[in-house]
Amino acid sequence: MLQQTALRLDAFDVSTYWALCGEDHRFVVAEQLRSIDKLGPIILEPEGGNTAPAIALAALAATADDKDPILIVMPADHQIESADSLHNALRQALDRARQGDLVTLGIVPNEPATGYGYIRVGEQITASSFKVAAFVEKPDLATATEFINQGGHYWNSGLFVFKASTYLAELKLFAPEIYSACAPAFRSCEADMDFIRIDREAFLRSPNLSIDHAVMEHTDCASVVPLEAGWSDLGSWNSIWKHRVADAKNNVVEGNVALHETRGSLVAAQNRLVGLVGIEDTVVVETKDAVLVCKQNRSEEVKALVQQLNASGAIESQLHQEVFRPWGKYDCIDRGERYQVKKLTVRPGAKLSLQRHQHRAEHWVVVSGTAKAVKGSDEFLLKENQSAYISLGEVHSLENVGDNDLELIEVQSGNYLGEDDIVRLEDSDGRES
Repeated sequence: MLQQTALRLDAFDVSTYWALCGEDHRFVVAEQLRSIDKLGPIILEPEGGNTAPAIALAALAATADDKDPILIVMPADHQIESADSLHNALRQALDRARQGDLVTLGIVPNEPATGYGYIRVGEQITASSFKVAAFVEKPDLATATEFINQGGHYWNSGLFVFKASTYLAELKLFAPEIYSACAPAFRSCEADMDFIRIDREAFLRSPNLSIDHAVMEHTDCASVVPLEAGWSDLGSWNSIWKHRVADAKNNVVEGNVALHETRGSLVAAQNRLVGLVGIEDTVVVETKDAVLVCKQNRSEEVKALVQQLNASGAIESQLHQEVFRPWGKYDCIDRGERYQVKKLTVRPGAKLSLQRHQHRAEHWVVVSGTAKAVKGSDEFLLKENQSAYISLGEVHSLENVGDNDLELIEVQSGNYLGEDDIVRLEDSDGRES
């Protein structure tokens, strides 16, 4: 979905793709955007601070060289079926943004949905744009039905178009606490490879507000362009089920799935066969890390489950089995007391840091590709089916010198196998121990 979001802008002359995410997601975001040639600077929020401060960081970054570009702000969890309709709406929005408007795209509603906020339109500006009269919080069903019957109401999409300077000026006017926190936080940022690390102490002084509450509800510059493009905010498993093609029994399946007397369910299997018998209106999601089973109408309560796992310190809430790194990724195949088995995938030309471990030894077996290995004072090539043993405390490194991905199995053994048991001596990606 992140890739689809970036690719939707291929019809426009985009100078830079800015991404905003948290520290834990930085490598997967970088890898996904690099693989479609859309990698630009990635701003790392020290902590999730809602959309107003996040967009402020992007606007500050975009104007850092005395430029004033138009920003197209696109969340990465949207489904949009008609790219042409989106492009037409964006062109209208760009025209209004050049005139100094803060433009939002309003989704033409096809049902009285209670899960979205609404935009009430005011004076018509052009054939395809209106002044915003009001932003309305998520309504009850009766109110949402009235909005549909009245017309002149659109779903609030969270898609925005405006000049960076216009947004910053309105933010300074209506939410000065956010601006006065984000501006010094960005000025004190540090570059780290493709990442921009924001000053944590300054950023955390910002109020936690959405762009709607901080700016759009107060400014006189807000306008809306209607969008009818098969849009959906895929914020829950239930919403994914609603917007995917179902079978004759209203089931949506992905992966290796077998069903018997099952109706109205979403079943997603990533790694193994999942079978259901006599189940109705249920979500089943199988991943490398865990399996989720819940009722369709309670799928949003997964948040409460995650909070419970975090509070208990469950390892599944802290570590994924598939982890992205600057050089590629590793997949934890198995782990137990005093051992761990990983599959490493190293991109062509990428190199793991020169390092040693204080608590574990490692055994490498190359599955495919060619590696240049450093082991103590020795340097040698490892090819398919060849292996090397790295004893506890021994200095070592690994580099993919081939043209294709290097894949190898790494068996770790020792009394502590945590990812923080790394003493880096040299690192081309600038990481510290």
